[in-house]
Amino acid sequence: MSKADIEFLEGGSYLSLGTRKRSGDWVATPVWFAPDGDAYYVFSAGEAGKVKRLRNFEACRIAPCTVSGTLTGGWMDSTAAVLESSDDMDTALRALRRKYGWQMLAADFFSRLSGKMQRRAYIRIQRPG
Repeated sequence: MSKADIEFLEGGSYLSLGTRKRSGDWVATPVWFAPDGDAYYVFSAGEAGKVKRLRNFEACRIAPCTVSGTLTGGWMDSTAAVLESSDDMDTALRALRRKYGWQMLAADFFSRLSGKMQRRAYIRIQRPG
């Protein structure tokens, strides 16, 4: 993967996260992501399909995309894990707030109101390359 590919991906607001089903088929979902160190961080509803699939298979693939999931670049193979420690989850939340600012704070506010904040899952995706 070239530096230009990484810069293009990181310059966007969304990435498509492809996770593998038991059948071997890929399921792609557009998500917000935030780079931090050698990883990208994502959040999701704790019971979402992508979270369940990542608990079975760490292999994933990512690509830059639009909010609707239309790819704007090619797939890159990677690995991902659902975070378990509160320190790791805090790192993820800080990275997301740093990138998305008031939008992430608004998402957090409404998640707290609806009771979904404590059921959230955070995912670390290894930066490809």
